[in-house]
Amino acid sequence: MRAVEYARAVTLQVVVVTGMSGAGRSTALHVLEDLGYYCVDNLPPALAGELVALTTGSAIERLGLGIDVRTGAFLEGADVFFSRLRDAGHRLELLFVDCADEVLVRRYSETRRPHPLAPGGDLLDAIHRERQRLSPLRAQASHVLDTSELSVHALRRALLDWLAQTGSERPMVVRVVSFGFKYGLPVDADLVFDLRFLPNPYFVPELKARSGLDSSVADYVLQTPEAQELLGDIERLLRHTLPRYEREGKAYLTIALGCTGGRHRSVALSEELARRLRDLKEARVVHRDVERKGSVR
Repeated sequence: MRAVEYARAVTLQVVVVTGMSGAGRSTALHVLEDLGYYCVDNLPPALAGELVALTTGSAIERLGLGIDVRTGAFLEGADVFFSRLRDAGHRLELLFVDCADEVLVRRYSETRRPHPLAPGGDLLDAIHRERQRLSPLRAQASHVLDTSELSVHALRRALLDWLAQTGSERPMVVRVVSFGFKYGLPVDADLVFDLRFLPNPYFVPELKARSGLDSSVADYVLQTPEAQELLGDIERLLRHTLPRYEREGKAYLTIALGCTGGRHRSVALSEELARRLRDLKEARVVHRDVERKGSVR
């Protein structure tokens, strides 16, 4: 395969996940997907370079590639593939998920799934043969993760810790959503705050027709002691909890601020809260109901 096929205008972050069948390779790929990686499992080696080339001009900057013992030709040509990726300037990490043989036997017995090398034969012998075939990849691994004593959640946390150390982890994005309770709660909200106790610009004639994006409405809402106290409380809570949400692997955290109609108070406070959080995380604002027609109280 031509080396030019690996060239790309933007540097790719590539994480290759391999290891023992039953050790958690699929779980690791799912974690990468949650972090924004474009993941492909068991890609034929002849197409690996083409995949890199096809990402040119796209929004894809992160690739996750799964390799297991069934990809025999890939195992034989892995050194060449890795070298060409590095020569083209891409960042490459090789993760090997491992597990004790007796634990693998127990897992296969519990799930009743066939081992790829032993569809009807000796399971322990298949594990030994697989370990031998994968030994060259294990020797090249950037990181070996032993999952023998790990639950699925602990495995996810260990992967996130490793990715953070390599600089391959995508920072969590905070979404601040304003909404009106009369139109229902946002279905994707992680945290919801009720602002209906704050003074309502709807009852001020010169402000009624405007939204919280208008400076006069924002000033009316934000200058009240109640709003300042609430914003301070929410900000302190989030500065304490956001790192903990990110540690658990959330790609997005949605914070919903609601007033009656989603046009005045929630809009003004959402803009201000996002502004206060941007020194900590990327914070995006969505005003779900600001353009709704009819009564907006």
